[in-house]
Amino acid sequence: MNRLSRAAALTALLALPFACAAQRAAEPLVLARSTPAVGAWDEAFAAFADADRATPPPAGGVLFVGSSSIRLWQDLEQQFKAQPVVLKRGFGGSRLADCVQNVGRLVIRYRPATVLVYAGDNDLAMGSTPEEVAHRFAAFVDAVHRDLPDTQIDYISIKPSPSRATLLPAIAAANAMIRAYVAAHARLAYVDVYSAMLDEHGAPRAELFQPDQLHLNPSGYALWHKIIAPYVQVAGR
Repeated sequence: MNRLSRAAALTALLALPFACAAQRAAEPLVLARSTPAVGAWDEAFAAFADADRATPPPAGGVLFVGSSSIRLWQDLEQQFKAQPVVLKRGFGGSRLADCVQNVGRLVIRYRPATVLVYAGDNDLAMGSTPEEVAHRFAAFVDAVHRDLPDTQIDYISIKPSPSRATLLPAIAAANAMIRAYVAAHARLAYVDVYSAMLDEHGAPRAELFQPDQLHLNPSGYALWHKIIAPYVQVAGR
């Protein structure tokens, strides 16, 4: 399915006011609102390149990409060591828009069997709408599948952080849109960490977070590991 048909399917599925976003489809929709300075992530990608030179990763592995929730997962590779190759390529502060902009050096170069992406959190915090985040995920999928049509893409839902409690309606909306999009397309999955991170009153579970109430603590990562592990175990399906 090409880029336009994916966008059309998303619009039909959600029956939401996507007209304005669709009108921007001819433009670089991932660049709506602010755009980071050219080379903003060069230091992070230089570190990735150094790691790749030190230990060249073979193709066909499991790749975790996204923002600080991935970058700060200190023992991620060890937790999923049953897989032949697990790579962590998180760059803190990044948006889903940045993942799309850098998809070549972030994903394509590794030719993974499965890529798990956590991003969208910072997009919303910087003023993007849920519709824009959903369209950016569709753009990410298109960009990956254009070169790697058999790669499985698993979207880790946007987490409900106490420090961003005012964004909960937008987070829930973006997650719902992406979940619907994923359900309509092959080689995609939706990993729901959001629901398990809410208490019985629908509020974020503060005990899963560091004192900044934004980043996960060990308990938070233990919960993520429990939820995400089944998707990693069937990598390359």
